[in-house]
Amino acid sequence: MPRKGHIKKRETPPDFRFGDVAAARFISSLMKAGKRSVAERIFYKALDTAAEKLNTEPFEVFQKAMSNVAPQIEVRPRRVGGATYQVPVEVKPERGVQLSIRWIVSFARAKKGMPMWQRLMHELMDAYNNTGSSMKRREDTHRMAEANRAFAHYRW
Repeated sequence: MPRKGHIKKRETPPDFRFGDVAAARFISSLMKAGKRSVAERIFYKALDTAAEKLNTEPFEVFQKAMSNVAPQIEVRPRRVGGATYQVPVEVKPERGVQLSIRWIVSFARAKKGMPMWQRLMHELMDAYNNTGSSMKRREDTHRMAEANRAFAHYRW
C-alpha cells in the first residue's frame, strides 16, 4: 500500500487500426525492448493472414479468440489455520482479458521454427477454433477450479 494515497489506474489508449483497448494491450504485451512498430507489424500481419484463412474479418478473429481463451473461474491460494487452500473464484472481465493475452503471447513465443507472425497467427486461429495450447490452459484452469469446489466456502 503506497503511503501517498491511492494510485490511479492508467488508461490505455486504443490502437490506431481497430480503435480497441484490448488490441493495444495485446500489442504492448507482444512488444520487446520498446519496439512498438515491430510488435504492431507482427500483430496486424498475423491477424490479416488468419482472417484470410478463416474467411472472416481480422478484428472478429481477435475478439472471438480472446473471448474463447478468457477463463470464467480460477483458483487463488487462501491461507486458513496453517493450511493453504486453492479457493475457486470468478475472474473479473479485465483480468480475463489480461490472462488470455498473456497465454496467447506466451504460447506463440514457445513455438519455434517460424517467424513470430506465423506463430501468433497459428495460436490465434487455434483459439478462434477452440483448440490449441491456450485453450488447453483455460480448460486446465477450469478443471482445477472444479476440483477445488469443496473449498469455495473459504472465498473472501
